[in-house]
Amino acid sequence: MRINNQNYCIILAGGKGRRLWPCSRTHRPKQFLDFFGTGRTQLQQTFDRFSKILPQENIFVCTNHEYAPLVREQLTSLHEENLMVEPVNRGTAPSVAWADMRICRRNPDGKVVVVPSDQFVLNEEAFYRNIEEAFDFVTNHDLLLTMGVEPTRPEPGYGYIQKGEPLEEQDFYQVKSFTEKPEREFAQMFMDSGEFLWNTGLIFSNARYLNHCFRRLFPDVLEHIDIHLEKYTIEQEMAFVNEHYPSYPNLSIDRGVLERCEHVCVMKCDFGWADLGTWHSIYECKSQTADDNVVIDSEVMMENSHNNVIKLPKGRLGVISGLEGYIVAEEDNVLLICKKGDSSALVRKYVNEVQMKYGEEYV
Repeated sequence: MRINNQNYCIILAGGKGRRLWPCSRTHRPKQFLDFFGTGRTQLQQTFDRFSKILPQENIFVCTNHEYAPLVREQLTSLHEENLMVEPVNRGTAPSVAWADMRICRRNPDGKVVVVPSDQFVLNEEAFYRNIEEAFDFVTNHDLLLTMGVEPTRPEPGYGYIQKGEPLEEQDFYQVKSFTEKPEREFAQMFMDSGEFLWNTGLIFSNARYLNHCFRRLFPDVLEHIDIHLEKYTIEQEMAFVNEHYPSYPNLSIDRGVLERCEHVCVMKCDFGWADLGTWHSIYECKSQTADDNVVIDSEVMMENSHNNVIKLPKGRLGVISGLEGYIVAEEDNVLLICKKGDSSALVRKYVNEVQMKYGEEYV
């Protein structure tokens, strides 16, 4: 895919990643970790992936003030004016609206993709082909376009998109409904119906239409910003945002925008995708050993053990015998051992309980 100066990317890198606790911690969540020992963090891999098809000056990163130093440390080639730093956490919708306004001022004819910073892409050639098709689609249509993939299991930790009427273009559909993290029995029904796709979290639009959607949903916020920011320098803009950002709505781009806009479509993709946000999803997407264990960048001796996920710190050796279907994860001052199952709900429960009983240093 050739580099296109009209295309822009907004990377979301402000999440706390608590579903991968204890390896993902508040002070350094999963997007800033070289989780698999590849030499690049999840954020760096996402930046690298889009640097192949976009000019680096067209890549924006949204994060919060707590993680801005980590972004600067890991993405040394990111343009400073392309780092959108939330002064307080207000979800992904306000930060994407802010980044899109900068893009509109720079290039009103630009096309935008919003992408999470922690995704696994199996087939990069297919990924770039799907990206190009999506950008072409939003060039000629005023709408929001999501990317969906066929579910391979009834995963309760993912979002689901129900396909509606097919469009003229092959593999493009109107969106009938969104469902976020259903119970496993509903996820099984969704999968069996053939009507649902996993929501990858990638969202495309042309910059003008995305701005239009934000204006409809948050008119007071956008008009207030417009009046002032059009004539501001970057420094003045930041001062304005620091003052007014706490009054903006706390909404995600999924729940706050996709579910409220009229014209939303989904493209069925085939690039091999996983959200690396839960222990169970990592187990499903990574290559298992002969015993169906997933050992993540760790030194382990295993005997008579099956269906486990193991992640240990460097310099630590694990000797495991007779273990079946567990997560064993250690980082700093916490060792987690729990049944694999629907681990995301369990881990969230443990994080909350540990935080209340032992304090922030353990989360």
